[in-house]
Amino acid sequence: MHWKNPYIVIVCITLIVSALLWGAERAVNDYILTIMQFVGINIILATSLNLTNGFTGLFSVGHPAFMAIGGYTTALLTFPAIKAPLFLPELPSWLLGIEMSFLPALVIGGLVAAATAFIIGVPILRLKGHYLAVGTIAFLVIVNVLLTNMSSITRGPLGLNGLSPFTNIWWIFLWVVVVCYVSWRIKFSSYGRAMISMRENEMAAECCGINLAHMRIMALAIGAFFAGVGGGLWAHLITALTPNTFSLIMAFNLVVMVVVGGSGSITGSVVGAIIFTTTIEIFRPIEEGFELYGVAEVLLALLLIVILIFRPKGLFGTKEPFSIPQTPKIRNIEVS
Repeated sequence: MHWKNPYIVIVCITLIVSALLWGAERAVNDYILTIMQFVGINIILATSLNLTNGFTGLFSVGHPAFMAIGGYTTALLTFPAIKAPLFLPELPSWLLGIEMSFLPALVIGGLVAAATAFIIGVPILRLKGHYLAVGTIAFLVIVNVLLTNMSSITRGPLGLNGLSPFTNIWWIFLWVVVVCYVSWRIKFSSYGRAMISMRENEMAAECCGINLAHMRIMALAIGAFFAGVGGGLWAHLITALTPNTFSLIMAFNLVVMVVVGGSGSITGSVVGAIIFTTTIEIFRPIEEGFELYGVAEVLLALLLIVILIFRPKGLFGTKEPFSIPQTPKIRNIEVS
């Protein structure tokens, strides 16, 4: 079907989903509603990772590290001032008296994650391919170790608990709309086309005057901002944070969501996150009832293998289900 203005379609979809969420909030139980909230957070994380990896061709697996930075920042900024002296007696005095509202704390958490991405991006983005993957894994390990050892601020392995349950379905839906809109505008802009051309052929992109280092760092920082916001939403949904939450397993799960949906497809990231999260939750009662733990992970791994065999580019590839002209691939330049 030909859509002359896909943005009108997106607005219509947003309104329809809003109405469905309004009905679901009143019709379903808390368990189903919590699953829907986890689906929304995973959509934010998968879409932001796709913005980094799918648009530019980077292979970063350090997304949980940015989640942790944003989550802990948001949690500390919103931590009740009455509880802070009791739970965090060694917290710096200037931080003890701060108790911000949820939205500015989320934004600051995202900005701190983005600033961290700028700092580590300069040295680490000199690497490519699997070397970059190993470098981002090292960054994830460093963040985990720092969170574990900075007990005066993070309470170490005990983590932060008793956080206020600020996160609800509407906060998550708001940020899902924001990340999808921002990703969509970037993808179908000259800036996004520069990113995609860099993914297809770095030599040709550089010959066209594209600053590759700038593009890589910006893609990493924008993705890190939304990862930090996702970490803050995660923290105030489960009302607790520990360093082990943001592990390499979570990084692998996010990569699977992107690969299943299609690296470079915003719609694919949304669908991949929905498939992954719902599959895990559907099989959770079976695992607990029959003590067959890990069945969902095995099935998802098999699904990933099947998709990589029959659809190596994922369910949607790099496309969206609307007729916006896709950026043509830049052919490889043969150097004699």
